Amino acid sequence: MYTLRLAEHLSAHNIESRVICADARMVEVKRREELKIAEYPHLTTPVAQRITLEILARELQKKPPDLIHIQSREMLAQGVWLARRLRCPYVLTVHDYLNPSERVRFDVRWGRKAIAVSESVRTELLSRVSLPEDKVEVIHSGVEPDKQIDTLPVLAEGHIPVIGTAGPLEAMKGLPYFLRAAQLVLESKREVEFLISGAGPEEANLRQLARDLKISEQVTFVPNLLDYAACLAAMDIFCLPSLKQGLGTIMLEAMTLGKPVIATGVGGVYSVIRDNETGLVIPPSDSETLAECVMKLLDDVDWARSIGHAGREMVKQNFNVETMVRLTVDLYRQIAEENEVRPKPEAESASVA
Repeated sequence: MYTLRLAEHLSAHNIESRVICADARMVEVKRREELKIAEYPHLTTPVAQRITLEILARELQKKPPDLIHIQSREMLAQGVWLARRLRCPYVLTVHDYLNPSERVRFDVRWGRKAIAVSESVRTELLSRVSLPEDKVEVIHSGVEPDKQIDTLPVLAEGHIPVIGTAGPLEAMKGLPYFLRAAQLVLESKREVEFLISGAGPEEANLRQLARDLKISEQVTFVPNLLDYAACLAAMDIFCLPSLKQGLGTIMLEAMTLGKPVIATGVGGVYSVIRDNETGLVIPPSDSETLAECVMKLLDDVDWARSIGHAGREMVKQNFNVETMVRLTVDLYRQIAEENEVRPKPEAESASVA
């Protein structure tokens, strides 16, 4: 969503973008066409990757980019190779924390900036990678708070409440604690449903845990959606039980819909939520406290709605997509101006890779 939103809004700033990826199947066909997304399926295949990069470099040389924006660490090696081949500066966005054994090699010749999505991600990146502090800037991911989505009022009368979470089903997302909290809420004899939207390596384990806890009939898994909008609209309360969290863009999406949020107090969550004002903050790995907070919101509809409203207004003011794009464009232009004095091939457009 970060990449797509950038690509959609850059034209308003007179910047042409080209989106290059290995797989665009999770993007609607119409959107792929509108954004001119180019798929190179072997871009991440070890054996065929070099040939694919050579083909891609020849294509880009027909209309060389002014800048390559590498959208994730997973594409860093490919983006740096292209930057070197095209003699083009690049920017890298870091969305989350590095894995324990992960190493990030930042090319000091062509790498101009790293964008961190939160101050906590920036701090962790600087502690792990040998970079000057002025090489890493914080630009929060932005969402579209004015986007109209049909949704019932939070905890609407006559509607069975839905407590949900969404995102990649990975170990660091803390989803077993969400399921154990669900068990505790159901043991209180409240009539509620639980929703887990997303896919990932932990899906089978989570489904088995739901069966072991004897709550599988009250827990619905919804994997492989093009986006989370429909599932977020169906929720009354959104939970983010992560053990580590860069920012929590899907949490921001839930907040734009006025959903009260319960999130663990880790990483970038603190840059978003003020406890008991714009959401509820709980300790990580704490199913009991998560369950207690869910039940408090269920029992006080007015309070739940007021927290949801406050969260929505805060996101609208501080985490909107226009601010994200404007700050990113400012960075692009700064790099382009600095690059004017450096030898480089003729360039006509910016590239989002």
